[in-house]
Amino acid sequence: MMKKLLYVIAAVALFSCQTQSENTEMQTENPFYQEWQTPYGVPPFDQIKDEHYMQAFEDGMAQQLEEVNAIASNEEEPTFENTITAFEKSGDLLNKVSNVFFNLTSAHTNDSLQGISRVISPRLSAHSDNIFLNADFYARVKALFDQREELDLTIEQAKLLDNYNTRFVRAGAALSVEEQAKMRELNGQLSSLSVAFGENVLAETNKFEMVLEEGDLEGLPESVINAGAEAAKERGYKGKYVFTTHRPSLYPFITYSTNRELREKLKKGYINRGDNDDENDNKELARQLANVRLEKAQLLGYSTWADYVLTQRMLDTPDKVYNLLDKVWPAALEAAKKERDLMKEMAAKEGVDIDIMPWDWWYYAEKIKKEQYDLDENEIRPYLKVDNVINGTFILANKLFGMTFEEQTNIPKYHDDVRTYTVKNENGELIGIYLSDWFYRSSKRGGAWMNTYRSQSNMEGNKIIPIVTNVGNFTKPTGDTPSLLSQSEATTLFHEFGHALHGLLSECTYPSISGTSTPRDFVEFPSQVMENWVFEPEMLALYAFHYETGEVMPTELVEKIKNAGQFNQGFGTVEYMAASYLDMAYHTVTEPITIGAGEFEEAAMDEIGMIDAIVPRYRTGYFSHAFSNPEGYSAGYYSYLNSEVMDADAFGAFKENGLFDKETANAYREHILSKGGTRDAMEMYVNFRGREPKFEGLLERRGFN
Repeated sequence: MMKKLLYVIAAVALFSCQTQSENTEMQTENPFYQEWQTPYGVPPFDQIKDEHYMQAFEDGMAQQLEEVNAIASNEEEPTFENTITAFEKSGDLLNKVSNVFFNLTSAHTNDSLQGISRVISPRLSAHSDNIFLNADFYARVKALFDQREELDLTIEQAKLLDNYNTRFVRAGAALSVEEQAKMRELNGQLSSLSVAFGENVLAETNKFEMVLEEGDLEGLPESVINAGAEAAKERGYKGKYVFTTHRPSLYPFITYSTNRELREKLKKGYINRGDNDDENDNKELARQLANVRLEKAQLLGYSTWADYVLTQRMLDTPDKVYNLLDKVWPAALEAAKKERDLMKEMAAKEGVDIDIMPWDWWYYAEKIKKEQYDLDENEIRPYLKVDNVINGTFILANKLFGMTFEEQTNIPKYHDDVRTYTVKNENGELIGIYLSDWFYRSSKRGGAWMNTYRSQSNMEGNKIIPIVTNVGNFTKPTGDTPSLLSQSEATTLFHEFGHALHGLLSECTYPSISGTSTPRDFVEFPSQVMENWVFEPEMLALYAFHYETGEVMPTELVEKIKNAGQFNQGFGTVEYMAASYLDMAYHTVTEPITIGAGEFEEAAMDEIGMIDAIVPRYRTGYFSHAFSNPEGYSAGYYSYLNSEVMDADAFGAFKENGLFDKETANAYREHILSKGGTRDAMEMYVNFRGREPKFEGLLERRGFN
C-alpha cells in the first residue's frame, strides 16, 4: 500500500512538474506575460493569438486574488495607501488581457473568442464576488470610510473611497453567508445570460440577407446600388444585390426604394431580430435577465432593479426618471403624429392610400424633406466623405483644446481598417494614443462606441497615457466611390469622438475614476455636446468639402440644412423614448415577469400610447444596451435624454461666447473633461456653467416649446 502511494505521489509530482514546465513555456510565448515593447505600449495585436487568452485570464485572476488577500490580511492599520491605492494597483495582468479581449469581442470577434467569452464571463463574475465579498477586505475599507473626515484626503481620494465602500455594500458584503452564496449564483446567471443575449443579436444581424435582382432597385441612388453589389460579391452572389439589417445597408434602402414590399421585408428583418422563435431568439433570455436582476435587487433590500441601479445615477430614483420622460413624451408624441399625417398626405398625393408603417417612415420623410426644405440627403453626402468628417473632429479638437492628431504607421493594429494616431496637447506633449475603426464588417457588433485599451492614471508620479478607440459601422469605400456619410452618421462620428476626448483629456490620479468613469446618465453629456458643432456653418466651412471637386459646402445647402434642423424630431424622439420607457418597464417590476416578453413589450407600448407607425429604437430582442451585459444601460437608457438637457444648455455657453471660444473651452475641459468621475456629476456641471442646466434648451432644440 505504501509503495503504491509512493508511486501515486511520484506520478503527481511528475505531472505537476510537466504542467509547471508547460505553463512556464506558454507564459514565455504569451505576450500578456511580457512587457510590451511596442510603440507607446499599444497591445501587440499581431503576436496575440486566441489560445493566449484563457491562460492569461486564469493567472490574472489568481494573481489579483493573491494581491487582494495580501491587502485584506495586512496586520498594519488600514491606510488609504495600503488599502485603496494598493487595490488600484492590483490586477495588472488581468487588466491587460481583459482590455484586449473585450475590445476585440466587440470590434473583431470570431467563434473562438465567443467560446472563450461564454466560459470566462461567469468566472470573471465569480472573481469579482471573491473580491467584493471578502469580509476582511471590506472591514479595512469600511474602517477608512468611517474615519474619512480625519484622513486629510484629497477630493479625488475621498470620492474613490466612497466609491469603494458603496461598491462593497452593493456587491453584498454586508449580507449573511447564505445570502452571499445566493448573490454569487445570481451574478453567475446574469453573466451567462447577457453573453448569450449579445451573441444572439450578432448572429441574427449577420444571418439576414435580402438578395435582389436588377429590377428590384428602382429609386436607389447609384452609391446604394454599388454597395449592394459589393455586398453580393462578398457573399458569392454573381449579378445580384444584397441588402442586410446592418444600418449602413438598411437605412439607405428604406429611404429610397420605391418597392414598399421590399422595404417592409428589410425593415421587419431588422425589428424582428431576436424575435423569430429560433435558436437565436432572445425573448426568454430578456425575461430571465429582468427576473434575475429583480431577485438580486431585492436580496440587497431594493424594491426593483431600477431602484438599485439609480442610486448611482444623477437621477437617483425611478420617479425622477419618469418625471423627465413624462415632461417630453406628450409633445414628442404629438409632433410624431403630425409628421405621420403629413406622410399619409404625401402618399395620397402619389395615389397611394396606406396607413404609414415603420417601413414607410424613412421613405416619406425623405420626400417631405425634399418638398418642404428642398433638401436631399444625396446632396449632402458628397461633402461628408468619412476622411473629411474625421478630419473635422480633429480640427474641432485643435480649435477648442489645442490638440493635434498625427497618423502613425508603426503602431500595432488588429485589423487593416484601423487607423492609429498619436495625440498631443497644445504644448506638444504626448497625451494619448487614438485608434479609429469606422467601417462595417461582420466580425463587429452593431452600432458605434468608444472604449479604452488602457485608462489614464498618474499614481505616485507614474504617468500613464490612455489608449482610446472609436469603433463604428459605416459603409466601406467601394470601387471609385469613397465612404460618404449621411447627416446622422456624421453626427454619430462626432458623438463618439466626444467620448474619445473625455478619455484622452483625462487628468486623474486613479484609473478606476478617470476618463469616462462617470455616472451613466452623465457620461453621454460630453459626447452629445460635440454633436452641436457638426452642421454649424462655421464648422462646415472647415471640413465639408466635395469629395470630387474639393469645393466647400455651398451656403445655399448649409442654409437648407439649418432650416431643416428640427425636421422629423417627433419621430427621432418618440423612437428613442419608447425604448427608454421599455427599459424602465422591464426594470421597475416588483414581481417576476410571468408573461412572455412579446406580450410584456406590447403592454408597455400600449401604456404610453405608442403609434403603429413607429417602433422603439430597440425592441426587446435586440435591446443590447439593456440586456447584453450584466448591468450595461439597464434602467439607464434614459441617460441620453438627461445628458441632452446638459448638452443643450452647455452648448449655449459656446453660442453666447463664440463657437470656438478658448475661455469657454478651457473651462469645459478643466471642469468636465479632465475630471473623469472624481467629483459629483452635478457639481462638475455647475463648476463649468455657473448654475444647474436649464431644461428649456432641450425643448427649444427639438422644436417642442
